[in-house]
Amino acid sequence: MTATSTAVTGIGSLVTNDPSFSGADNPLGLVRDAAVVVEGDRVVWTGPSSKAPPTDNRVDAGGRALLPGFVDSHSHLIFAGDRGAEFAARMSGRPYTAGGIRTTVAATRAASDAELGAALDRFLAEALRQGTTTVETKSGYGLTVHDEARALRIAAERTPETTYLGAHVVAPEYADDPAGYVDLVTGPMLDACAPHARWVDVFCEEGAFDGDQARAILTAGAARGLVPRVHANQLTAGPGVQLAVELGAASADHCTHLTGADIDALAGSATVATLLPGAEFSTRAVYPDARRLLDAGATVALSTDCNPGSSFTSSMAFCVAVAVRDMGMTPDEAVRAATYGGARALRRTDIGTVAPGARADLHLLDAPGHVHLAYRPGVPLTAAVWQAGELRWRAGHVTLEGAPGGT
Repeated sequence: MTATSTAVTGIGSLVTNDPSFSGADNPLGLVRDAAVVVEGDRVVWTGPSSKAPPTDNRVDAGGRALLPGFVDSHSHLIFAGDRGAEFAARMSGRPYTAGGIRTTVAATRAASDAELGAALDRFLAEALRQGTTTVETKSGYGLTVHDEARALRIAAERTPETTYLGAHVVAPEYADDPAGYVDLVTGPMLDACAPHARWVDVFCEEGAFDGDQARAILTAGAARGLVPRVHANQLTAGPGVQLAVELGAASADHCTHLTGADIDALAGSATVATLLPGAEFSTRAVYPDARRLLDAGATVALSTDCNPGSSFTSSMAFCVAVAVRDMGMTPDEAVRAATYGGARALRRTDIGTVAPGARADLHLLDAPGHVHLAYRPGVPLTAAVWQAGELRWRAGHVTLEGAPGGT
């Protein structure tokens, strides 16, 4: 049976990220006065509204902008507890260090499966309301075999993009035996977690894991079929980026403190530089220099790093605005990094674009163009969100003629 077809017409400005529409003067593949046709969970046609083919249903976007759903390729959403007091203290002058993670570890271990699942559901719903249709999330707040495995099991029930991060910090029980903890992470913990994960990650940083430890952890994960990603060069210009490129990691995340050699390595590889401005915003740290990476030819992604300690935001729009204001990115570059770049960081070709064959993840803005994501920072601009072809959320004040509940 042929799936029902729906045309979203009257799109004032459509971001496709489709090479067939892209060019030097149109990097986002923008189409004005556009339409998108969806059948089932896939996009089957894009182009000018005047040329839209006949469909079973039509939805009028009312001149609003449409873009791919945001792809949040780095988050830490399986946790319990609150670290608002830590944030307040830090804003009063105490610097951020990796040690704060242990506070969340204690609360997460004490939480039930139901509590962790319910919290994750709330975060995913919160992100969806802001236009995010794909979310990667990590373990890393359990640091025992049992707690890491259950975190990933709970996450895998909700997203295919799950990351084993037993190597977030050394577990408190192993404070005097970091080598023993690395053995645990690369042995019994990996055995328990690998069935529930797609990725393996490590916090390669002073106060967490050095280059040799990180290499052992990522290599062990890769031997179990997990693809590496790396928390790299957040606090210092350490070995993380070079290690990520050497091991063929999908992404090196943070990339705040980079040498010229680091930038050259990223630009000459398939490893995506995933930038996480929420962390710098929430810790009053220096922002990564996106301009240097882009000018060198590196692929850049933007993500929230949503976590309870250093970046407690699920707003990709906020990250876009900060990247434009403080990281040297143009609005076009930031929106592309938050959609297509995130898809590249997850090695996905079915998301991050609005093109025939792509999953129908669509983000309608209550604005005439994508520039408003940076132009109107802090304003909730999401009008409607389709995920895999299904209208999943619509703002209460927005009417969409032809959409379910839209008239």
